[in-house]
Amino acid sequence: AAAMAGSALSRVPDVQIDGDGVFKYVLVRVREAGAPAKDVVRGHSWAEYHADLFERTAEELARHGLSCECLGGGRLSHRPEERKIHVYGYSVGFGRADHAVTTEKLKAEYPDYEITWADEGY
Repeated sequence: AAAMAGSALSRVPDVQIDGDGVFKYVLVRVREAGAPAKDVVRGHSWAEYHADLFERTAEELARHGLSCECLGGGRLSHRPEERKIHVYGYSVGFGRADHAVTTEKLKAEYPDYEITWADEGY
């Protein structure tokens, strides 16, 4: 059972964001029983509120037997034509995500991008 459980967490993508534009994102800590947690980034332009992103993510994860908590949020500016992503801002409801953690996750997913972050801005 432990091997099956580990694979559920390993199948969760570290990063799922829209391919272009400016949109909200959340940093989510995903857990499963008896396994180390991992943090994932979710950012989409359809979300009016950070809570929308978190709720949909939580529902998807729950179907795989995983629990999660929101560590905070912010905004992403994704400019694929310039190969740039900028991480900034905060979530009114969840507080500011650790943009340094988010940036590391994005760098792993987009190794040929310039990825920057700032605590300023909303």
